[in-house]
Parts: sequence; structure tokens; C-alpha cells
Amino acid sequence: MTELERPRSLTALVTEHVRNMIVRGEVPLGASISERSISAELKVSKTPVREALAQLRNEGLVTIVPQSGVRVFTLSSREVRAICAFRRVTENAALQFAMAENAGALLADLERIEREMLRALGEGDVRRYLDLDTAFHLAFFAHCGNPYLQSAYALYSGKIAALRTHLAVRPQHTSLSLAEHTQIVAAVRDRDMERLSAILDAHLARTQETYEIGVEDITKG
Repeated sequence: MTELERPRSLTALVTEHVRNMIVRGEVPLGASISERSISAELKVSKTPVREALAQLRNEGLVTIVPQSGVRVFTLSSREVRAICAFRRVTENAALQFAMAENAGALLADLERIEREMLRALGEGDVRRYLDLDTAFHLAFFAHCGNPYLQSAYALYSGKIAALRTHLAVRPQHTSLSLAEHTQIVAAVRDRDMERLSAILDAHLARTQETYEIGVEDITKG
């Protein structure tokens, strides 16, 4: 018997909508978010909006202060370091598992995504490029076979993607980032875990440095 796909809940749809607004930079970091405005825009009651914002708080995308309201997250140098340390640990671990269990499938996905990234950047489609950048790193986890790692990273992948959007205004960062993705693909192709780990560490270290240098104007949008 074929199992029918259940329709997504209203809360899930609202969560995705607001998450995308933040990830794509449509709402600046530190900006307030109005439950009433979202309810009116999506023509839903405040209940699914409130539930969606609670989920986004768990993901680190918003802060909710009683009697004050909801705001998109902001950055500090300490938080930048914490996020990048989290990425180093989880992404390296996911790559090690994926290389041991599903190296061929991982390589096929990364090669495809890299080709699409090159095309998107060549066409000046920054939004598409950033979505692919996110997909590139999520591929580590898709093939790692460890649901705990997958769940841990998925919880904060929206916040990581939102920060990626705010770095996109720095063209040099984007070009360097693409070159590092190409190096990662080459290391996976060569099955060279030591080189792969070194490239990923350098990639994340440079990303951390870029975040920290520009943390004030990133926060101001």
C-alpha cells in the first residue's frame, strides 16, 4: 500500500517563510519582526506565527524578549568564533564518515553542485550561488550516515546560511570561497582525507576572519 504524503502544517509553512526572509537578507540582522505583520501578510492567525517564531528562536535565528518583541539575531565576535568552531567539528566529522561510507556518492553530489555554483556565479545569480553553497556543505551530512550529526547541523544550518548571505557583499570572499570548494572536490576525488581536512579548516578559518573583521557592519546590515 502506497503511503500518502502528509500535507505540511501551517506552522511549518510559516516557519519556512520567515526563515527564508532572514536567510536571504530580506530582514536585516537585528531588525524587529512583527507577529501582526506576518499574520496579515500570510493571512493566518497569530498562533502558527508564534509557534514558527519559537522554532526559529531554537535555531538561533531570532531572539524573543517578553514585553519587548522579536528580533532577528545579531552577531558578536565571540558568537562568530563559536559558530565557526561548531562548523569545524561537525563538518570535519561528517566528511570523515562520508568518505569512509559513501565517498563515491559524496563526490558525485559535490561535483554536480560545484558545476552549478560555477554557472550561477558566471551568470551573476548570487542568490542561486548562495543556496548552492549551503547545499554543498549539507552534502557532507547527507552522506555521513550519522543521524545525530545530521540533526545537530540541521538545527543551525539556517543561521549559517544567513551569515553566508551577509558575506556575499564581499566579492573577494565569494571568489576565494569558490576556489576552496573546488579544492575540497579535488581532495574528495583523490580520497585524501588529510588534505581535505586541512582545506576545510583553512576555508572555515578564513570565513571566521572575514566575519570578525566585518562583524559591526554585518550586524547593521
